[in-house]
Parts: sequence; structure tokens; C-alpha cells
Amino acid sequence: MVKRRSLKGDYCPSARSLDVIGDWWSLLIVRDAFDGLTRFGEFQKGLGIAKNILSERLRTLIARGILEAVPAADGGAHQEYRLTAMGRDLFPVMVALRQWGEQHLFAPGEEHSKLVERDTGLPVRLDVRVNDGRPAGPDNTVILKVPELDQD
Repeated sequence: MVKRRSLKGDYCPSARSLDVIGDWWSLLIVRDAFDGLTRFGEFQKGLGIAKNILSERLRTLIARGILEAVPAADGGAHQEYRLTAMGRDLFPVMVALRQWGEQHLFAPGEEHSKLVERDTGLPVRLDVRVNDGRPAGPDNTVILKVPELDQD
């Protein structure tokens, strides 16, 4: 198996983000944490993930500041996993992935889960805009890259 290269020092924010949260099990654990799951057994049952893989992903998410392990709310001997502020900041990422999947991966009329506002039941939609309120997209944005330093 090829050793994963760290992107921790990369100049690109997308690369650094993927270094922290870039595998599908981790994103599915975060998704389930947003859905209110907190216990190891809940994650394992819901995802159908092997216990050793789940243990490793939970350790990594804790080490990277996405989740924290806390004593059980019911006072039991087990611990629970909760999103940190950093983890909760992944909400727009999860909404963007959801919207992309809704648009491209389902047939017209095919049923799928929906994200709605709790109080009103209205669908949630992520909308990317420039600071002045205009819509932003690939045709009217550009990435200003950090100049590469001469290695000589």
C-alpha cells in the first residue's frame, strides 16, 4: 500500500483541508455526528464499518480537532463523541457535498434524504457569493496562488 503523503504544509487551503478530513469514512462519521449520533455502537451500526477502522477514524478525528471524546451524558462508563467548534464548521462542506450529490447522482424523481430547517421544514440551500452579495462561481473567481519559492 502506498504511504499517504501529508499535505499539512501545502499552500492550498483545499489540500490542507483534505489532509485533515479527506477520506470518505471520516466524512460519513461527521455526517452522522451532525445527525446526532454520539456513541461508537451507533456509528458502527449505522455505517456498517469494521470496528478497527471506526476506532482509527475516531482517534484521527479527535487528534485533528474535529471531534472530542466526552463522558456519557447518562453518566455511564462509556464515552461519547461530539463535534467540536472546528467540526461544526464543516457544516457548509457537508451541505455542498449533499447538494452536488442531489444534482448529479440521483435520477429525476428518485427519492433521497433531504436537509431541511428544523423549525419550518424549508429546504436548506448553500449559496456561494462574493462579499458584496453577487453570486460567485468558477467563471467569475480565480485563486491567487502563493508564488513558489526557489529551492536552490
